[in-house]
Amino acid sequence: MDNEYRIAYVEEPGQSEWGAIGQGITDYNEQQAGDDSAQQLCFVLRAPDEEIVGGLIGATYWNWFYINLMWIREDLRGQGHGHRLLALAEEEARQRGAKYAHLDTFSFQAPGFYQQHGYQVFGELDDFPPGHQRYFLRKDL
Repeated sequence: MDNEYRIAYVEEPGQSEWGAIGQGITDYNEQQAGDDSAQQLCFVLRAPDEEIVGGLIGATYWNWFYINLMWIREDLRGQGHGHRLLALAEEEARQRGAKYAHLDTFSFQAPGFYQQHGYQVFGELDDFPPGHQRYFLRKDL
């Protein structure tokens, strides 16, 4: 091992760290699996006063749709907003060529919501966070 290289702890990674590491793995992935054609995807739920009260953020890549974040303000849950957001996002993902979708959620969040929409659990981490589970779900689009 070359003694000139050193490892340093970085308390709060900045743009240079994310850029170098992110670009490195992106380049490697492309060498191995081809262009992922990644595109961000975002739908926002706005109140009449234009306040953001919910939304879905994800991405499409390699024929997959990844749901990174989905949230509806608590007083607006159970009124169909989540269903509409998910349906719009899945349709946009299909139009982009996605054949599958995946996400993760906690037991105190919404695994049942996603299961009602055809998502199936393919992985689970117990006691993450303590006293709860983290679920990994997928769906054929």
